[in-house]
Amino acid sequence: MAVHRRFRDVIRIGPVQVATYFDGRGRDKHTAACTAPGCGFSADYPDRSAAELAARTHRCKA
Repeated sequence: MAVHRRFRDVIRIGPVQVATYFDGRGRDKHTAACTAPGCGFSADYPDRSAAELAARTHRCKA
């Protein structure tokens, strides 16, 4: 079964989107995902600042 997450507080930093969501246990999680075609970068973080830092320092290989 697929997991459907409801993202909130979505911002875009360059080609990377940063968003907040609740995990399956009701905790806040933060994700950074690159939207460039062929890049494939995405990561989950416990802190919003860590996700934003990853977005700011990400360099696309695509």
